[in-house]
Amino acid sequence: MLYQDTVESEVLVHRPWFVASIFAVVLAALLMFNLTGTSLGELMRPVIGDPLQSGVYGRFAIAFVIAIMFCLNVVLIGFASLKVQIGIVWLELLFLFLAFFQSFKLSMPFIWGNLPFLITQGVTTTIYVSAVSLIFASLIAIIAAIAKLSSNGFAYAIASFYTSFFRGLPLLMQIYLIYLGLPQLGIVLDAVPSGILALSLCVGAYMTEIFRAGIQSIDRGQWEASRSMGFGFGLTIRRIILPQALPVIVPPMGNTFIAMLKDSSLVSVVGVWELTFLARTIGQPTFHHMEMLVTASIIYWIMSICLEVGQSRLERHFVRSKLQ
Repeated sequence: MLYQDTVESEVLVHRPWFVASIFAVVLAALLMFNLTGTSLGELMRPVIGDPLQSGVYGRFAIAFVIAIMFCLNVVLIGFASLKVQIGIVWLELLFLFLAFFQSFKLSMPFIWGNLPFLITQGVTTTIYVSAVSLIFASLIAIIAAIAKLSSNGFAYAIASFYTSFFRGLPLLMQIYLIYLGLPQLGIVLDAVPSGILALSLCVGAYMTEIFRAGIQSIDRGQWEASRSMGFGFGLTIRRIILPQALPVIVPPMGNTFIAMLKDSSLVSVVGVWELTFLARTIGQPTFHHMEMLVTASIIYWIMSICLEVGQSRLERHFVRSKLQ
């Protein structure tokens, strides 16, 4: 199937009408932007004259050249194998992003000087808050999912109200309500516990539906068979249902954890020394905001890539175990 998809993709890329369509779309998109100030505009100075005074002609010429280069790139990549295509496109996009960041004229000595502190303090706190929140969110989600699947109206009402409320409020609002609202009831929590509690309740509401869908995907006969063997409800969930539901649960849970990793930046509003808080605090006194924000963004991306790789390996493990 993968080979067939690759062949079909190569045939499609090499069709004239497809390449012409890409060229038209890219050209139209580029004409919407003012490209006369780009480095390519300076390179085309012998053709268009002064880029800042070339007007519509200069914009069209630059857009035309970029569209030609883009289509040529697409066609040439189409001759390579699928893995090579993916690698080339990743490298090209990475180069474009680096060129984009370079246009900010970042102070590299400032970045390298503060990078160790961002990693040792900011990354550690971010991972700690996210990991602990994920554990509590999973426990909440399992209990709420079982309650939503039960025939007990009281349990179902509480679980459904919980998922509706915490999925309906913005996470930032929940952090403020917990950190500033609980002291009104005599419950005073520090910034880190407040952030973990808010993340756990919010993400647990989303994960409840993931667990519910995973449990419901198991045939009803599995429940009946376990009961006929004398298994209790808890033993049935642990030994029969959850092991079979994990292949269904793991992919969306991986996406949820990646989203939680990024949403943990919101706890910076209550003073948690995580990555976003430190990036903003370090860059503010010397007006190196962009240096720290770009660095923090790249660190978040690297952590997300690590989670994506782990998620893919876990999914392949489930597939292999199922085939065996």
